[in-house]
Amino acid sequence: MNKSNSKIGVLLVNLGTPDSPKTGDVRRYLREFLMDKRVVDYPLIPRWMLVNLIIAPFRAPKSAKEYRKLWEDRGSPLKFYGEDVRDLLQESLSDEYIVKLAMRYQSPSIQQGLDELQKANVRHIICIPLFPQYASATSGSVIDKVMEVVKTWQIIPSVNFVSHFPDHPLFIEAHLERAREQLDKQEFEHVLFSYHGIPVSQIKKGSQDNYCKVGDCCNSFHKKNQFCYRAQCFQTSRVLAEKLNIPPEKYTVSFQSRLGPVPWIRPYTDEVLEELAEKGIKKVLAFSPAFVADCLETTLEVGEEYKDDFLEAGGEVWQLVESLNDHPKWIACLKDLVLQNTADGRNAQATASQMETNFENEVAPSVNQVS
Repeated sequence: MNKSNSKIGVLLVNLGTPDSPKTGDVRRYLREFLMDKRVVDYPLIPRWMLVNLIIAPFRAPKSAKEYRKLWEDRGSPLKFYGEDVRDLLQESLSDEYIVKLAMRYQSPSIQQGLDELQKANVRHIICIPLFPQYASATSGSVIDKVMEVVKTWQIIPSVNFVSHFPDHPLFIEAHLERAREQLDKQEFEHVLFSYHGIPVSQIKKGSQDNYCKVGDCCNSFHKKNQFCYRAQCFQTSRVLAEKLNIPPEKYTVSFQSRLGPVPWIRPYTDEVLEELAEKGIKKVLAFSPAFVADCLETTLEVGEEYKDDFLEAGGEVWQLVESLNDHPKWIACLKDLVLQNTADGRNAQATASQMETNFENEVAPSVNQVS
């Protein structure tokens, strides 16, 4: 293949959003999302019954109302900010790259994004799930789906996955700049880092050598817990707090959005905010560093629902730090991840080329002699 005529494909993948805030579209989205075995970790038949007979029918109308609050003229913020990021990243890269946006659930689909890269005859694909902290239900599901599609191709290019980047310097700096927009306006007594929760069972299943205890083991970040979602969340928070000169007693890490009766990772955000109010803390700055764009879980859940709960419990100020959305440092972070993985891909190609040369120089002559 003539490398000068082939390009590198970049696939950015976020979770997804309904095609519209109509109940039918929300129900369709919920069904696809919750039928993913990496999201609801039940056997197929119980999962199908739970999702299609209970959750989707009853939750869709309520969720549709929430999406209508979130919806803008351009549609869902998670999607249109994704489109902006795609375009800005494309502008920041050379003509050697083709950047596509996909959603794990609904549209544009991963299948569609990969089909477009396949038609472009790319020589290498860099897939970046837009989840800073790895979890089986998010990054793991994206990687799983990409491999499911690509394995059907007759010609498979080299593929690199960016599985997580919880403390990438530019990712951190983008959050710091967002936070300073609020810190320059007023002082806060406490900072809350609220992340999307996952079931404890998912942490246990992914634990190396049964290391993860879902407790104090997350207070440090190293080789054994580098893929533990909870440990990554604590690492992101720790780095942000250090950069903002916030002592450990002045910030809390918590988890939101529980679903079902099974235990989820703690502490729970709704319980933490009540505890903060009971301690007499009046002014809280809240981050949502598991999300890179405005969505239900940031704008409505953390920004409005938790604010109402905190004020009702006796608090006075609850301020949400804006998501990264299209922040320049966020674009720079993605560009850096692309360039890092371009180098990795080139190294792999160089190694393969060298192996082929070695084969031709050393093995092939001996084979010819035998024949």
